[in-house]
Amino acid sequence: MASPSTAGSALSVADVGPAAERIIANIEKVIAGKHEVIRLGVTVLLAEGHLLIEDVPGVGKTTFAKALARSIDCSVRRIQFTPDLLPSDVTGVSIYNAESSDFEFKPGPVFANILLGDEINRASPKTQAALLECMAERQVTVDGVRYALQSPFLVLATQNPVEMEGTYALPEAQRDRFTGKISLGYPDRSAEIAMLSDQTTVDPLSMLQPVSDAAHIRALIETVRTVHVVESVKDYVVSLAEASRNHPEIRLGASPRASLHLLRTAKAAAALAGRDYVLPDDVQKLAVPVLAHRLIPAATATVAGRSPEDLLAEIVTKVPIPVASPRG
Repeated sequence: MASPSTAGSALSVADVGPAAERIIANIEKVIAGKHEVIRLGVTVLLAEGHLLIEDVPGVGKTTFAKALARSIDCSVRRIQFTPDLLPSDVTGVSIYNAESSDFEFKPGPVFANILLGDEINRASPKTQAALLECMAERQVTVDGVRYALQSPFLVLATQNPVEMEGTYALPEAQRDRFTGKISLGYPDRSAEIAMLSDQTTVDPLSMLQPVSDAAHIRALIETVRTVHVVESVKDYVVSLAEASRNHPEIRLGASPRASLHLLRTAKAAAALAGRDYVLPDDVQKLAVPVLAHRLIPAATATVAGRSPEDLLAEIVTKVPIPVASPRG
């Protein structure tokens, strides 16, 4: 493995950027021309969050998720979400052992550092709900017994747009647990031509080697937590959330959990930039990918064709940006 283990050694904020860039560069061996999207995905990882990748079929959602997982030498499990998938297929089940005359717990796929949930919105809401406790509390409760999940724990879920046949809209509680949502979009012409040349003879995923490990990621996450945030920036985060709740064209605005996720990702973005303090610009750039997927537009906005992203971009332009010193 290319990355040294950091077990037993402390990292500084200056170490976060180079480590993140190694992961980004590794993923770009498979996904070309999507640097900013990949960077956002790594930012969510270091913010100890969960990532939702939504786009039309065939643009590389699952490939991106696999490439991120393979860039880290840790336990990875995959779930192909289908309409007949049961909650126990996700969390695990207690099975009676005739030899011991007792029930034994058989862990499900969530007992891994990275869980790849492919096409999550093809499963029933009941099965999707099996992830709620896992994502929010990083534990599983089966038959009254709680089992802690591994650290780090990241859910990387892909979904097709809800207009696609055979898909279900994610419940509000499920969407609110995803720290950020990204869309890869179609590649540019040169990247698509390069893909035709590179991927018709060999699968680049099969050649991808890890550049980090679970211990290293845990250390990076702990370092990101130390990034300083002044009160004016915290006030700015809350102002954005409140503006979404009070907007006349938004039926459901950003939750307090959304505010917390926005602040955490802003700290991760600052660390990636080599700073030990958060700027208002960090918050502003992340507002749409962190908050938009949680919003439910009012009927008037839907009729007018205004998406949550449009409404949030409008909010960002109207909420005043603090001008206080970033170090307080």
